[in-house]
Amino acid sequence: MNSLVISNIRQRPLRSTISVIGVSLGVALVMLFTGVARGMSNDLQRRSSNMRAEILFTRPGSIQINTSSTNLSTKYVERLRQIEGVESATPVIRYFYPSGSFGVDQIEGVEWNDFAKMNNVRLVQGREPRQADEVVIDETKAARKHPVGSALKIFGEKMYRVVGIYAPESGARAKLTLASLQEILEAPGKCTYILVKVKNPNDQVAVARRIDQELPGNKVQFTRDVFASIESSIPSLGIFLRVLVGLAAVVSALVIMLAMHTTITERTREIGILKAMGASRRYIISEIEREALLISAMGLVVGFALAAAAGFFIHKTTSLIFEFGWGWALTAALIGLLGGALGAFYPAIRAANLDPVNALAYE
Repeated sequence: MNSLVISNIRQRPLRSTISVIGVSLGVALVMLFTGVARGMSNDLQRRSSNMRAEILFTRPGSIQINTSSTNLSTKYVERLRQIEGVESATPVIRYFYPSGSFGVDQIEGVEWNDFAKMNNVRLVQGREPRQADEVVIDETKAARKHPVGSALKIFGEKMYRVVGIYAPESGARAKLTLASLQEILEAPGKCTYILVKVKNPNDQVAVARRIDQELPGNKVQFTRDVFASIESSIPSLGIFLRVLVGLAAVVSALVIMLAMHTTITERTREIGILKAMGASRRYIISEIEREALLISAMGLVVGFALAAAAGFFIHKTTSLIFEFGWGWALTAALIGLLGGALGAFYPAIRAANLDPVNALAYE
């Protein structure tokens, strides 16, 4: 039985190869989009978890996913430091710009000594930025051929000199001085938000309430809530991923259906011979379904290989992070197999219902 299925696939290598590629593309698309979403979300959470400040003070609407504004006066820093329970406060500019290769990248302007002390960030190589054309980066970005002393292109065209590498990664991977980014954005005395560290982390709720009372009209948030996962920050992303999964299933089913339908037309006489020899409808349907499932299984292997290769390329050449998720891998596998089985069902029923006399006379 199985030898007959394999022989049928070998007899039509081009059609079988095209069918395998069609299934693999659907699987690869599911793995790529979900892998990038998962990777970017986990990367954002890892970097935000390294921020030791408990409170983020900003203006309403200043921080959104992939966008931020610089409309908060840095004069609030001194006022925040005077509030009871506050240990320290430091201003930060977060700015997004086109990465030049894919999507957007971000950079931060900080007062390095205050920022590093507050968040337990240390320089593992080099020194802090002092001049307008100097930048420090984290170890992940440095591993992408950006050692100390190298030139780094930021904002798509301007070159900056890497003067230091810091760890652990926290916030944006590249950091300029606050003054230099203020000058670039033409926003003197402004920042995006102010990080506030409290003396006793257990009192952060009371301190946040005190800040809100003394500096009304601003927005006081906890850092643990601001830097949420991408999936929860963009509600439509979940819908997009589900639609993508559905489209992948439809593509897999249509590819298999077309291949099986054409194959059955070519094998009409062969099916007639099988029925004349006593083959039952169930036997014919099972043979066609086995062939479709084998093609789908090969498509899964090729699809996972394509996704892994594409994910590695994305990770090495762009700022995007790619991570496989076993849950989505299982979903992709079910899509490929169920799509193949459902796509082959109609051609299988059609083949099983062929009249053996007419099938034997088919030319």
